[in-house]
Amino acid sequence: MTNPTEKKVLVAMSGGVDSSVAAYLIKKQGFECAGATMGLFGDADFGDAEKVAEKLDMPFYVFDFAEDFKNQVIGRFVRAYESGATPNPCIDCNRYLKFGRLFDQAKKLGMDRIATGHYARIEYDGEKKRHLLKKSIDNAKDQSYFLYSMNQEQLSCAMFPLGEFCKSEVREIAARQNFPNADRRESQDICFAQGRNYAEFIERNSEKTHDGGDFVDMGNNVIGKHKGLMRYTIGQRKGLGIAWAKPLYVRSKNASDNTITLCENDGLFEKSLRAADFNWIAYGSPPKSAVRAKAKIRHGQAEQWASAEPMSGDAVHVEFDEPQRAISKGQAVVLYDGDVVLGGGAII
Repeated sequence: MTNPTEKKVLVAMSGGVDSSVAAYLIKKQGFECAGATMGLFGDADFGDAEKVAEKLDMPFYVFDFAEDFKNQVIGRFVRAYESGATPNPCIDCNRYLKFGRLFDQAKKLGMDRIATGHYARIEYDGEKKRHLLKKSIDNAKDQSYFLYSMNQEQLSCAMFPLGEFCKSEVREIAARQNFPNADRRESQDICFAQGRNYAEFIERNSEKTHDGGDFVDMGNNVIGKHKGLMRYTIGQRKGLGIAWAKPLYVRSKNASDNTITLCENDGLFEKSLRAADFNWIAYGSPPKSAVRAKAKIRHGQAEQWASAEPMSGDAVHVEFDEPQRAISKGQAVVLYDGDVVLGGGAII
């Protein structure tokens, strides 16, 4: 429940339709709002965000987070690929920028809360005395997977007004308000690599050389040559350049000896994984025994039944009821109990 004394809200505005409508909805509820854009690139255009803020009669700020973005998002992305992992930079951006740097900036400005255009919901559980992260009602747009690292302080101050809306309704609201971005198409690319080849981006932002190496089979026999680990992803079939009796797929990448293991489709399936840096968002501390839940190993995947058992430190062992295809190190595994996010961590 919103505290009526907490009236000042900083709205993260990217210039897209979602954050614009989020700002409109928060302002409509009677909050004193200001818009803020994170300056992540030197040549970024903040025009639409500023226009919407002006239309809503809101102060508008641009915060230069370019150095933080370079270190905490791009740097992590590059290092993960160099280690043979497949990172998810949107998770890092939420963790270190939106609910890190921008969250801190909101407090410095004397703001009580921060709002974003995420499709997710926050609910306070009086019995557990905890704020819970929940899925959006629009399952196709739900973004709770990217927010699993949020802590109680962040959840208590965050607002996700789009969590109760479908995307079509959001666009209708934007059109009625004559927002300049009402019909803007959504980008499916990573923001810092839009329209670019990931491998070329990594090479430009890496201090290492990325030499080719060996493709090996499941028995560690050399069966071909690859062009650099960062050019391949787990489960990839096309572009391998190998003629084989049956289709081959990327099963794993080994940075220590610069090899890529290939297999047939059946070799991509595994029943278990380990995750580190696990945040039990719905619990005060890790549960004392295994938890039955549904789990996602990538954002676009349907949830699958599994048992998750806390291990030493912040590690978790996840055992699926059915084998899962192309489990990728560096991606996140997120656990759900119905609409509630139980926790999540990085696959190792």
